[in-house]
Amino acid sequence: MKIQESAENYLEAILVLGNTNGRVRSIDVANHLGVSKPSVSVAMKHLRQNDYVLFAPDGEITLTDAGMEIAARVYERHTVITEALCRMGVSVEVAREDACRIEHDISEETFVKLKEWLKR
Repeated sequence: MKIQESAENYLEAILVLGNTNGRVRSIDVANHLGVSKPSVSVAMKHLRQNDYVLFAPDGEITLTDAGMEIAARVYERHTVITEALCRMGVSVEVAREDACRIEHDISEETFVKLKEWLKR
């Protein structure tokens, strides 16, 4: 399933923050992505309408199974691409930034071959 790049970024952020902090709130997502809280509110509304996230009464955000599937795919792409770029000599900071852009557009075939190359 293909969703908008920004939605993928929000889902990935929720996954990363959840793994790091245990709990995720809108303000955490805003700080992580460097966006405003109103922007997060709009995005979360769309993600909730598409059944990618759930909200607890206390404001905690969790991923649904569908949201987790997308977030895990994007996060895997991000980490693999970052590693590949670093192995090529790209600085970690630049590799992370470039991986964030590449992760959304790389074909499945190329991604699989990149993972195979890294395993060698």
